[in-house]
Amino acid sequence: MQRSFSRNAIIGAVVLALALVAGCSTLRLGYNQGPELAYWWLDRYFDFDDAQEPRVREAIGAWFRWHRSEQLPEYASLLARAQVEISGPATPAQMCRWTDEVNARLDRAFERALPPLAETVRGLAPQQLEHMERKYAKNVRKYKEDFLQPDVQERRRAQLKRLVERAEMLYGRVSEAQRERIAQLSDESPFDAEAWLLERRRRQQATVDALRQLNAEGAGRQQTQAVLQRLYAETFRAPVEAYAAYQQRLKQFNCAFAAQVHNLATPEQRAHAAQRLKGWEEDVRALSESR
Repeated sequence: MQRSFSRNAIIGAVVLALALVAGCSTLRLGYNQGPELAYWWLDRYFDFDDAQEPRVREAIGAWFRWHRSEQLPEYASLLARAQVEISGPATPAQMCRWTDEVNARLDRAFERALPPLAETVRGLAPQQLEHMERKYAKNVRKYKEDFLQPDVQERRRAQLKRLVERAEMLYGRVSEAQRERIAQLSDESPFDAEAWLLERRRRQQATVDALRQLNAEGAGRQQTQAVLQRLYAETFRAPVEAYAAYQQRLKQFNCAFAAQVHNLATPEQRAHAAQRLKGWEEDVRALSESR
């Protein structure tokens, strides 16, 4: 159950701190290190030169100041609401609404990052795009190791391990019966690792081609922003109709999967989850107030 430059290198960078530490006791420390983590993450793709570095760091810092004041309070409110809802049963539609609410906030985060991102892209040299291609290739190799093990049973076990770890991050330790049910649900997933990798590589090549064309044309701000916006949108709805339909099926399955896993949880596990959410809410509120 998964998610190309547009999604990973844009949103992944700007919300990296929150994503890296979600669910752990060092959330406050991690988020406060967010600008440094985000710069490091982007630099792995672009290998910024000495002239680019201060401008990129300033843009990242400005984005985090905005995110701290504008979006963290919204996330705290979402976490507070989740504490109430988690005590009752869940439906697939409810889980999809949560997904849509979070994605709407990621859209706004991307919109805020778009102007400085476009300026950074306009200043990239050809060798930096070559560097990005090499990073993409490295990512593909890592993805194959993690998701495309030659042995089908090994692949299945790795998938189950990831799913159980995600469930336990929120609900605490799962029972053997719950683990078996999660395994059954996992086996029903429409997720296709091979198809996902093919689409990922298509997006990567499309991104490199688009950035090279912008570079060759000396594109202005508006054109660059429009291209980046398109690449971002294609992450959620692929231009290939068959893959777009697959994305929708996978989303619906994941909503149903999340609801079923929640409904497997005992009252004690739901109470544990509520406490986890409360701790995250307190951390996020503290972060939003320390400016």
